[in-house]
Amino acid sequence: MTIIVSVKINDGIVMASDSASTFGIGQIYLTADKIVNLVKGLPIGVMVTGSGSIGLESIATLLKDLRTRLDGSRKHEWTLDRSTYTMQQVAERVREFLFDEKSAASGHQTWMQLRLCGYSAGRPLPEVWEVFLREKECDAAKLAQPEDGFGVNWNGEYEALNRIVLGLGQGFGVAALELGLPKNDLPDIERALMRSLYEDLALPAMPIQDAIDLARYLVETTAGFIRFSVRKQPKTVGGPVEIAAITKHEGFCWVQRRHFYTTLLNPAQQQQ
Repeated sequence: MTIIVSVKINDGIVMASDSASTFGIGQIYLTADKIVNLVKGLPIGVMVTGSGSIGLESIATLLKDLRTRLDGSRKHEWTLDRSTYTMQQVAERVREFLFDEKSAASGHQTWMQLRLCGYSAGRPLPEVWEVFLREKECDAAKLAQPEDGFGVNWNGEYEALNRIVLGLGQGFGVAALELGLPKNDLPDIERALMRSLYEDLALPAMPIQDAIDLARYLVETTAGFIRFSVRKQPKTVGGPVEIAAITKHEGFCWVQRRHFYTTLLNPAQQQQ
């Protein structure tokens, strides 16, 4: 399942992930590319958790294939107008390409969640959109955080961060029933506990460097939790941590990245 984390503040969005990804019938590799600058020169990033491929094609390659349609490097009706595009428009193209064209059309049943982070043309604050492929279904792209929304979001392996931020693990319901709490009261009890235990980790005005440090901490903490969990947690998080930041003035910038060959010999890789 892996882990992806975004931290949205007034100055921009930080995206962070591990490098583990699941392919085929359960093969896990620890060197997957899970964060992509979707359109070169524009403040738009996407990251993915869940399956690492659709059929025989990795998600990183598929997103770069979509990039060639959006960025104008080849003639296509989907080429974005850089002065008027919206994040909703981009999210809808991601859904159409990955689900309608690739997954559903080929008969592949893909379980994958994509988070798109960035700025619509000319807008002062970023947005977060999500696309969720659920085997043979895929709802319309969903706005997860509007321009005036701030804070931390995570997907993938939830347990560690649910405990840290929400104060409750995913096993609360089962444990509560075993302790004799009334089943019908559990939703209200859980909501009340989360309101009381919720830990704020980000402020809208925090500096972008602190948001970067926070995102790194949350991914590394999840990886460590999964690594040392003896019985309950599948070993689906690991590998190098990758981080990108998207800001209004600097656009999409890599902060921390794994390279499979040296950038001194291959400087073009820095732009991938």
